[in-house]
Amino acid sequence: MRKIYLDNACTSFPKPRRVSDAVYEYMTRIGSNINRGCYMDAYSAEEMVFDTRQLLCELFHGQDLKNVVFTKNVTESLNVILRGFLRPGDHVLVSSMEHNAVMRPLVQLQAAGVRFSRIPCGGDGSLQTAGMEAFLEENTKALVLTHASNVCGTMMPIKEAGAFCRKHGLAFIVDSAQTAGVFPVDMEECSIDALAFTGHKGLLGPQGTGGFLLKEDMIRQVEPLICGGTGSLSHTEETPSFMPDRYEAGTMNLPGIAGLHESLLFLKETGTDRIRRHELLLTEQFLKGLQKLEEKKRIRIIGKKDTENRTGVVSIQTLSMDQAEASALLEERYGILTRVGLHCAPSAHKTLGTYPEGTIRFSFGFYNTQEDVDTALEALDDLTAAGPACCAACKASLPLRSTASTLPLRSVLNERPLDVQRPSETLRKH
Repeated sequence: MRKIYLDNACTSFPKPRRVSDAVYEYMTRIGSNINRGCYMDAYSAEEMVFDTRQLLCELFHGQDLKNVVFTKNVTESLNVILRGFLRPGDHVLVSSMEHNAVMRPLVQLQAAGVRFSRIPCGGDGSLQTAGMEAFLEENTKALVLTHASNVCGTMMPIKEAGAFCRKHGLAFIVDSAQTAGVFPVDMEECSIDALAFTGHKGLLGPQGTGGFLLKEDMIRQVEPLICGGTGSLSHTEETPSFMPDRYEAGTMNLPGIAGLHESLLFLKETGTDRIRRHELLLTEQFLKGLQKLEEKKRIRIIGKKDTENRTGVVSIQTLSMDQAEASALLEERYGILTRVGLHCAPSAHKTLGTYPEGTIRFSFGFYNTQEDVDTALEALDDLTAAGPACCAACKASLPLRSTASTLPLRSVLNERPLDVQRPSETLRKH
């Protein structure tokens, strides 16, 4: 059975072949660290990292390539920015559609005296900037905003939000996890002070790569989260104040950055406009098919029902069967890989009216085809037509996941086990 990967909002797959080739080449032909060795392989590695910073700076219209900092993912980037920038007594604005990569650090920072206000979004996840002034306080320091929802694909008006921040003297911090590499993200045009990105989604790079870009006046305001060896100023135990060493202590994921370098070249050669058009074409095709199923009251589309101001992320709820069972059967019977649950974004699901049940999320990438979309729609038509009778058959078709179960299937598939063990053993246990 052919595998159809529709979980690109989690991580893009497959990657361009040249990405894995670059990782392998680095691991087998170069292998050295940067900022340490005084030999040609080390200089070669440094040049590759320099070129990668330059490509990222150009892509995001950053002020200076030295202000491009590498981390292992967007979550780490947001933690560095939020924990380094906010102080006791500060107040922050966020939307009600934020991922836990933003919300969990802010909730932890509450213990240190940081407060936040959640700006409510509409039932389709959209944000109206006109109402944001009502949430301002005297000590409001920043607006933290996702560029697009990882649950339903709704995009936020970051240009208007940036103008709002400029008007009120706020720092504007943007999470570009779901848009970088597919949609334009212009730091200058959108007045973005700090931009967090990940390498393994729309940028088509390896997992374990990410970073952030800072405007010049933010550098002194964001204290480093991690300190240590940088290969620079080794005569002192003080952390370097210059960029990017201020935030890049320790050995970086250089094989991953080598892969990211190649993926950025691929994006530049292919064109992000072409990638975006392709993904939205598939999304439009999928939404049109879903609307027919919604008219038959078999599924519910969550969020926007067209491709205006949205990404290729589509969430649905099946109305006659459990979401987790439906997702499991999509893989078992049709080879379709999706993500089911709350997607690390409980606030977004509460906004969309899908908490605590969650949704089945389909997310399209550059390597998906119209045939993939047709197969997904046919599978959903087949599953939802069977209705409750299909659920009774689940125990036979998914023995490891449901037979002799003492817990609801949802609790097995939506939540990771508390103890660390092999996934197959977890399924048998439950």
